[in-house]
Amino acid sequence: MSLYLLDDRPVFPDPANADEDGLVAVGGDLTVERLLAAYLNGIFPWFIEEGLIFWFSPDPRMVLFPDKLKIPDSLQRRMKKGDYKVTVDHYFSEVITHCSKVPRPDDKGTWISKEFIESYTALHKAGFAHSVEVLQDGHLTGGLYGVSIGAAFFGESMFHLQPDSSKIALVHLVERLRTMNFLFIDCQVETRHFYNLGAELISRKKYLELLKKATEHKNVKSSWLPLRGSSDAQK
Repeated sequence: MSLYLLDDRPVFPDPANADEDGLVAVGGDLTVERLLAAYLNGIFPWFIEEGLIFWFSPDPRMVLFPDKLKIPDSLQRRMKKGDYKVTVDHYFSEVITHCSKVPRPDDKGTWISKEFIESYTALHKAGFAHSVEVLQDGHLTGGLYGVSIGAAFFGESMFHLQPDSSKIALVHLVERLRTMNFLFIDCQVETRHFYNLGAELISRKKYLELLKKATEHKNVKSSWLPLRGSSDAQK
């Protein structure tokens, strides 16, 4: 593969031309327009190195279909306690900041730099990025954020300060997405954590076919409806 260097246009090469690690291109920027173009092409930015953004489309791709979520018995028992509150889009800034402090498995650091925080916050303000938050005794203890386009949710990162808080956020996210007729959650790359929760690997070809269907999906409710048992109270 010859390295594809992005210019000022929000245009990407065919992800089928990615290298064996899934690298599609480098360069460009993190504007809302560029990010949306990337996700619509099955591509996401993973990290910035020496001032260059690295864009990926892995093959295979890990996805979680809402109806296939597996909730471990221990998590079900934890959730039955009901000693937590779930909110949506109330603490986006706090969630992404916490996530920026959590490295991916096998990584030496985090990919969520200051530039990522600023760009995904802009995406949030534009109505495409969302967060699910878990609070205990009024304090944020876990959550996740990602990007929503059509009937696809692209998971970006999650964190927990108390055991199971991020998993509780995921369960509530899946409940919301089922209600809204979403087709899948993009988990991006394979992890044992998501595999244990019911995620599976599919080929890039199949992923792109599902993505096309999801972004053309007509039976998706446009508003992010309140979660059952969640709070609408602002901070």
